[in-house]
Amino acid sequence: MQAWRVHRNGEPSEVMRLEEVERPVPADGQTLLLVRAANINFPDALLCRGQYQVRPPLPFTPGVEICGETEDGRRVIATPALPNGGLADYVVADTAALLPAPDALDDAEAAALHIGYQTGWFGLHRRARLQPGETLLVHAAAGGVGSAAVQLGKAAGATVIGVVGGADKAGVARELGCDLVIDRRTEDIVAAVKEATGGRGADVVYDPVGGDAYAKSVKCVAFEGRVVVVGFASGVVPTPALNHALVKNYTILGLHWGLYATKDPAAVARCHQELTALADRGAIRPLIGERVAMKGAADAVQRVADGATTGRSVVLPQGARR
Repeated sequence: MQAWRVHRNGEPSEVMRLEEVERPVPADGQTLLLVRAANINFPDALLCRGQYQVRPPLPFTPGVEICGETEDGRRVIATPALPNGGLADYVVADTAALLPAPDALDDAEAAALHIGYQTGWFGLHRRARLQPGETLLVHAAAGGVGSAAVQLGKAAGATVIGVVGGADKAGVARELGCDLVIDRRTEDIVAAVKEATGGRGADVVYDPVGGDAYAKSVKCVAFEGRVVVVGFASGVVPTPALNHALVKNYTILGLHWGLYATKDPAAVARCHQELTALADRGAIRPLIGERVAMKGAADAVQRVADGATTGRSVVLPQGARR
C-alpha cells in the first residue's frame, strides 16, 4: 500500500515522502480500516517539524483523523494509532474508540468532524459554559478549527464575532454565519469588539492562534468573560499577566481535547452523539476548502502549516468517493 512517511523533521513539503509500505496488522483491540478520507490538522504540520507534544519515532506517517471503512463496510471516524497515521491507504485504530460516521456527511466532511468539532464543543460547552445570547469571539474564524467554533456557537444561540486575515476569508466567515467579521489586517480588533458589544466585550473568546490574538482578546473580554486557549497556530505562546485577569475578573481556560480520550472516553462518545444530531439537522457541516488526491498530501500539509488554507484540507487516498 501507499503511505506518506517522515524520515527526518522539517517542513512538511520537504520531509514527507510517498512510499510503498506493508499494510499494518491490527493488534488485539484494534481494527484495520481502509482510509476513505484523511483530514489534515495543524498538529500534522507540528508532527513533521518535531514540535508537537507527541513525538512518534521516525519514520512515521502523519494524519491524526480519518473517515475509514471497516471490513464489513461500515463508515467510521477514527484517530489512527501513531506512528502509522492516516495519510495512507490503510490504518489500524482502537476498536473501542471508533465512532459511526454521520449519514448526513460525505467522507471528507466526516473526516473533518472529529477533533476540531470535539475541541469546539468541549471548549464552548464544557469549559466556557457558553449561554444563549452571549457574545462569542472566534479567532481564525475561516480556518478549520475556527469555522467549527463559529458553527457550534451559532447552534448554541450565541452572537458570533469572527476574526480573519484578509477579504477572502472575511467572505467565508460571513457565509458561515458570523454576525460580525473583523479583518485583523485592516481593522482594530479591540475597538471593533467593544463597539459591537456596547463597550461590554466578548463573553467567551475561542483562541486557537495565541500570540497577538490572545493579547488583543484579553483587552476586549467582558466582565466574568472566559478565554478558551485552544492552540498556538501563530507559533507564539503567550505569557498571561495574571494580575490583568484578576483586575478585569476574567477566566483563562486551557483545553487539551486529547486528554478526554484517555480520562473520560464516555464524554467523547456523548459529544459525538451531540455532533451527529447537529449534523443531521444541518446546524453544523464541516467547511471543506479542498479535497486533495493522495499525491498532493505533502503540499496540502504545507499549506495548512503556512496558514494558507480556508476550512479543512482533506486527502482522499481512494479518489473522490461519495
